[in-house]
Amino acid sequence: MKNTENELALESKAYLTAEEIEKKISAEAEAGVAEVDIADGETPLDQNVRLMSPLRMVLRRFFHSKLSIIGLVLIAALFIFSWFGPVICNWAGYWEETETDYNGKIVYEYQKVETEDGTFYQIIESFQQSNSLAPPSGDHILGTDKTGRDVFVRLMYGGRVSLTISIIGVLVITAIGIVMGGLAGYFGGWVDNLIMRICDILMCLPTLPLLLILGTMLDQYGVNDESRIYILIALLTLFSWSGTARLVRGQILFLREQEYMVAAEAMGFSTARKIFKHLIPNILPQLIVGMTLSLGSMILYEASLSYMGLGVKQPFASWGMMINIVTEDLDVLKNYFNVWGPPGILIVMAVLGFNFLGDGLRDALDPKMRR
Repeated sequence: MKNTENELALESKAYLTAEEIEKKISAEAEAGVAEVDIADGETPLDQNVRLMSPLRMVLRRFFHSKLSIIGLVLIAALFIFSWFGPVICNWAGYWEETETDYNGKIVYEYQKVETEDGTFYQIIESFQQSNSLAPPSGDHILGTDKTGRDVFVRLMYGGRVSLTISIIGVLVITAIGIVMGGLAGYFGGWVDNLIMRICDILMCLPTLPLLLILGTMLDQYGVNDESRIYILIALLTLFSWSGTARLVRGQILFLREQEYMVAAEAMGFSTARKIFKHLIPNILPQLIVGMTLSLGSMILYEASLSYMGLGVKQPFASWGMMINIVTEDLDVLKNYFNVWGPPGILIVMAVLGFNFLGDGLRDALDPKMRR
């Protein structure tokens, strides 16, 4: 009986005229039941039926998640620290990335000289001793490394390298994956078979041993230390686009049979327009989430390569290379956490931040999510 009464009530509401609805909204607003913000030239009915835009819905879902906000704050803090930190340090006259701190002590090397008048010691060389492995102090916030360079400043410049490499690598991987996956999914047939077989081959290759071999080859040919890490990341992207291509292909195989694609075919649109204007935009939510999650993986790749000595070389810094010092001296691992601990913490923060951001975007862009 209650269900019947509810249905009758809903049915009666459905047959209310526009004037009745407008009067009801005005009465509720006057009574303080509902707050209605009416702009000039609008009626309460127009204000009541206004729909929330898709972008606003996505932002609302995204900021509703606490983890999404944490991830956004972490990533923003790392970018500010890495890009604006060195600018402030240079303006304040603080230490530079490759600058070595000499504590003023001069070390002399002597040579024993015997003459008829006796034995003398002659100075043959003198040099200043670097302030290596200094503890945190006012001069060095996080101390110095084995070469006497400021750890805090090198963290900033190392963040630039690690974040830049990860972003560029993910963008290139996504671009190649979109093109190859789009071609495979749209055309099918022999094009699909060829691209998918290439993906199968790339996914079977042992990536880490290949990078070790390529790193040795770069050392053999004397490649510039500043550019070697970018070359390795470029080679890494050539082996990593297959996953994105498979994702794009699967989505396009589903979307190309939809009604709007049949309409685009009937209107005679070009193939490039149908792929890149009608198909690719509909899979951007999945691609954005995949890119965000891949950024954390790319940072770990860069750190691993630098840890194994294949990344950035001295005197330049990256987070992975700064941790590499523990492989050379176990005493640093035991007694100097201020040297290798901060870059490890920043790597964890970056990976967690990108993962939280990716999870939040996945939930916000999924139309099936209701919170």
